[in-house]
Amino acid sequence: MRIGEIAALVGVTPRAVRHYHQSGLLPEPARRANGYREYGIRDAVLLARIRRLTELGLGLDEVRGVLADDEGRGLVEVLQELEEDLARQEAVIRERRERLGALLVRARDGLLPAEGPVSQELGELLAGLGPAPDSPMAAKDREILALLDTVVPDDERARLIGLLHGTAEYAHEVYARLDALAGAEPDDPRVAEAAGVLAACLPDEVGMELPAEGTSGLADAFFGDLAPAQSAAVRLALRLVRDRQHQQRQGEDR
Repeated sequence: MRIGEIAALVGVTPRAVRHYHQSGLLPEPARRANGYREYGIRDAVLLARIRRLTELGLGLDEVRGVLADDEGRGLVEVLQELEEDLARQEAVIRERRERLGALLVRARDGLLPAEGPVSQELGELLAGLGPAPDSPMAAKDREILALLDTVVPDDERARLIGLLHGTAEYAHEVYARLDALAGAEPDDPRVAEAAGVLAACLPDEVGMELPAEGTSGLADAFFGDLAPAQSAAVRLALRLVRDRQHQQRQGEDR
């Protein structure tokens, strides 16, 4: 048989046969005087086995390991590993479909925010804030929340977002004060006023856990996106929250 014939017999392409030759899975057969490869029945049997193993999802290195074991003792172990891997993939897909289903329900009910898809916890928080105001600071805040929603582990995300639910009633005032600082200098008296309002609405746990500038790439990116006076106000607010927490701890120790 020539390469096209054996490929057609086993149900693969000639290109796949050549690839298996290059990968060392299928030995090169003897060639005729005219230079064409001449395949026999043993080549076809081996090629069929390679096809079956690859269709099961084994990588070429795994196929090579199975073929190297003449008695097939390694096949059961490799197939067991493959079965476990597929089970893990099924669990991930099932979880993603469940999350997607919940998002579809919220989207049909008009409850999916523009920042979506987001977690249910963040979706509920944003819904509590109401329609996104015409505020550059509010837009930045929603973008940061959507980013944290993706990168923070599920349990930690749910806890942090739960703490932020109590800040919704102060959000619009905070946004307005920070927006007003867009063109101001860091020593503007309104910086301290905005910091005071922000610190008052931030729960202690949130204020203590938010990374400070210079401690993480995310924090640096956040502060770098703010105007100088806005950045000064946020830094001062975090310092006020930490001072407040420190004073509370001192009072408890007395």
